[in-house]
Amino acid sequence: MSRIGKLPISIPSGVNISVSEDNVVTVKGKKGELTQAVDPSIQVKISDTEVTFEIDEKSDVERKQKQAFHGLYRALVNNMVVGVSEGFQKKLELVGVGYRVSNQGNILEFSLGYTHPIVFQLPSEIKVETKSERNQNPQIILESCDKQLLGQVCAKIRSFRMPEPYKGKGILFVGEQIRRKSGKSAGAK
Repeated sequence: MSRIGKLPISIPSGVNISVSEDNVVTVKGKKGELTQAVDPSIQVKISDTEVTFEIDEKSDVERKQKQAFHGLYRALVNNMVVGVSEGFQKKLELVGVGYRVSNQGNILEFSLGYTHPIVFQLPSEIKVETKSERNQNPQIILESCDKQLLGQVCAKIRSFRMPEPYKGKGILFVGEQIRRKSGKSAGAK
């Protein structure tokens, strides 16, 4: 058995969880609604206060794969429960001279030192806020109930200008430390 898969998920107040006959888990809460298909080798059992996951010994999937699915689907459903009750938030900051960002609704417009601005359309499930204060790096604050979608969007935004190790410029998460390298002059002697 998976150590993570054995842990029960407690259901907070205001969150409804249901499982359909084709093993699709639906979680509804104040922040939204999420669904996840679960492999047939894993049984989802819902009581009044918690959700548990058990391995179906009768299925023909090999044992090691069942154990991997056990922990995976428990973690995915737990993220769904946390997302619809509390939500997830990521903060990105733009480090570099002249780097700017602005938003009109769910459309972000970046100035990242290229010859043209980059326009990026966000999915409707993500809420965005931009901050540009004097003498501070511009920030992007993204919020969503879907942790996986939020991570994919952050990775896409980061790919517009990856942090580089020589000057530390680029788009990075707030509080992230970049491993710095010395330039050519420090290495040649």
